[in-house]
Amino acid sequence: MMDPKELKPYIAARVAKELKDGDVVNLGIGLPTLVPSFLLPDVQVILQSENGIVGAGTAPRGDESDPAHITDAAGQPSSVVPGGAFIDSSVSFGLIRGGHVDCTILGALEVDSEGSLSNWIIPGKKLPGMGGAMDLVVGAKKVIVAMEHTAKGKPKILTKCRLPFTAVNCVDMIVTEMGVFEVTGDGLLLTEYNPEYTVDDIRAATEADFELAGRLKPILI
Repeated sequence: MMDPKELKPYIAARVAKELKDGDVVNLGIGLPTLVPSFLLPDVQVILQSENGIVGAGTAPRGDESDPAHITDAAGQPSSVVPGGAFIDSSVSFGLIRGGHVDCTILGALEVDSEGSLSNWIIPGKKLPGMGGAMDLVVGAKKVIVAMEHTAKGKPKILTKCRLPFTAVNCVDMIVTEMGVFEVTGDGLLLTEYNPEYTVDDIRAATEADFELAGRLKPILI
């Protein structure tokens, strides 16, 4: 079993391999924000933040931050790379809804065998806001869910989501510390696995049924 501290960096490193040079990418809060740290030197992506940054940079350190002026969509201090731009909300969501975002990477509370996603609310709990996920998962060209495989020992990859949907049939790929799943018209396909776990381990931690790729291979980071 992996050290719990290694899970999120491991997932982020694998997701980073899906991004190509020049991609316009939107990152969800939490784990997805780790992905840019694992990009290869020859892969430069344009980070788009739905609150109005095109060319967002890394989180500033210490007194470099200016939270009164530059924050990401989660309200956390952000920076802007040279050549980056600020746009208003309508233009930002025009980019998203117009199909100009190549990939969005989000976390999930639940994702199911049909590629449906629940990640915006747990009924009865305080909600800061639904954010732009509902637009991103239907507007981006590729939707990747990056998350830990279970929550307190309970599966997060379900036969059918139980929490309110963010969107249905929207997810293309799921990456966890256990493996990589592609969402197909016939359900989930395990294409890569973490050698720290057996296929039986993965099945035991996954409620949804899944098939094995003909060329199932280990995850290489």
